[in-house]
Amino acid sequence: MARKRFDDSSCSVARALNEVGDWWSLLVVLHAMYGTRRFVDFQQELGIARNILCDRLSRLVDNEVLKKVEVGEHGSRFEYRLTEKGRDLFPIVIALRQWGDKWNPAPNQEPLDLRDRETGRTIRQVEVQDANGNPLTVRDVFVPEGDGISRRKTTDSKKTVG
Repeated sequence: MARKRFDDSSCSVARALNEVGDWWSLLVVLHAMYGTRRFVDFQQELGIARNILCDRLSRLVDNEVLKKVEVGEHGSRFEYRLTEKGRDLFPIVIALRQWGDKWNPAPNQEPLDLRDRETGRTIRQVEVQDANGNPLTVRDVFVPEGDGISRRKTTDSKKTVG
């Protein structure tokens, strides 16, 4: 069965999942954030089959999340580096990691301790904030009418997200 694509979807989450939402892509991006650059290193660190890694790297390059850079003589060696688009995934990856540590922690293992390089202090939880920096929950936000999202009919001109 062919995988459904969401290129024409009005939902930005669905379109984003086209680019990084498969089983391995975000893990490749995560390892690129940790500094992994070479194909063999991605393969060794992730334990991923060559053909699958080749496909994911190609897709991430095609979607401009990674760029393939020649670093050897005569194009014999390449590295994969995050683009600006790929680096913009950082808060998403950190939020997903924090969510996973909370709801699906590794047995007998402490969560990864991420620290600010400049201060050495542990980073805070990623959160959605209002314009004044106050935390918001899913119950605190709404999607205005006319946004293109299909939803049940409502008499209210604004629909709560959660």
